[in-house]
Amino acid sequence: MRDLGAGFHYLLKGQRWVARHGKQYGFGLIPGLITLVLYGAALAALANWGGDAVSWATPFSDDWSSPWRGLFRGFLTVVLFALALLLAVVTFTAVTLLIGQPFYENLSEKVDRDVSPDGTAPESGLPLWRELWISARDSLRIVIRAALWAVLLFALGFVPLVGQTVIPVIGFFVTGFFLTEELTAVALQRRGVDLRTRLRLLRARKTLIWGFGTPLGLSFLVPFVAVFLMPGAVAGATLMARELLGEETRDGDDESDDADDTDDADERTVSGGLGG
Repeated sequence: MRDLGAGFHYLLKGQRWVARHGKQYGFGLIPGLITLVLYGAALAALANWGGDAVSWATPFSDDWSSPWRGLFRGFLTVVLFALALLLAVVTFTAVTLLIGQPFYENLSEKVDRDVSPDGTAPESGLPLWRELWISARDSLRIVIRAALWAVLLFALGFVPLVGQTVIPVIGFFVTGFFLTEELTAVALQRRGVDLRTRLRLLRARKTLIWGFGTPLGLSFLVPFVAVFLMPGAVAGATLMARELLGEETRDGDDESDDADDTDDADERTVSGGLGG
C-alpha cells in the first residue's frame, strides 16, 4: 500500500513540475493535440461508416427477417465502436509518445537535470533516427500486448456478474501498467535500458506502477484530459524511473520556488531602478 501511494505521489509531482515550467508544458501539449485530432477523425469515420462495414462483413444475415437483422448488425456496430474506443485509450499514450519523441525527450532531460544532484542528465548518444526506430519498435510490441489484453478483457466483460464487476477493475490496472511502461520508456530508453529489462523493473514494483498508472488511465477516459496531463505524466514517470534505477534525486521544489522568487525580486529591483 505504501508503494501505491508513492506511485500516485510521483504522478502529482510530475504535474507540479510542468506547472512550474510553463514553456516545457506548452511544447509538451503539441503531440497530444495532434494525436487527439487523428484519433477523433478515425473514430468519427468509424461512427459514420461502421454500420456499412458491419453490413459488408455479415452478408449471411441479408436474408434475415426484420427486426433480427437490424438488431444483430446494430449490436455488432456498437461492439466494434466500443472496441475501437478501448483500443484508442490503450494506444493513445504510445502513439502520442511516438509522435512527440523529440518533445518528450527534451522535457525528460530537463526534469533529470532539475533533480539530479550534479545537474546532469543521462544521454543515449544515439542519433535521432535510431532513437525513433527503437521507440517505434518497442511501442509496437507494447501496443500488441495491450491490444491482446484489451480483446481478452472485452470478451470476459460479457460474463455475467464477473464481467461487470471484477473485469473492469482488472482492466484499469492492466491499462495503468502499460501506460506507465510507455511513459517511463522515455527516460529509461535514454539510459540504454531495453524493453525486457524495463518490464522486469516494472513487474518488481507493481504496486508503485499501479499507483502511478491506474489513476492516470482513469483520468484518460475523460475526453481531452489525456492531452493536458501528458506533459506532467512524462515528468512524473521520469522521476519514478530514477527511483526504479536507484538514482539519487534531490527535491527541487523549494529551490525552484526560491529561484522564481529571486527572479521576481530581481525584476522588481531593475524596474524600480529604471523608474527611479
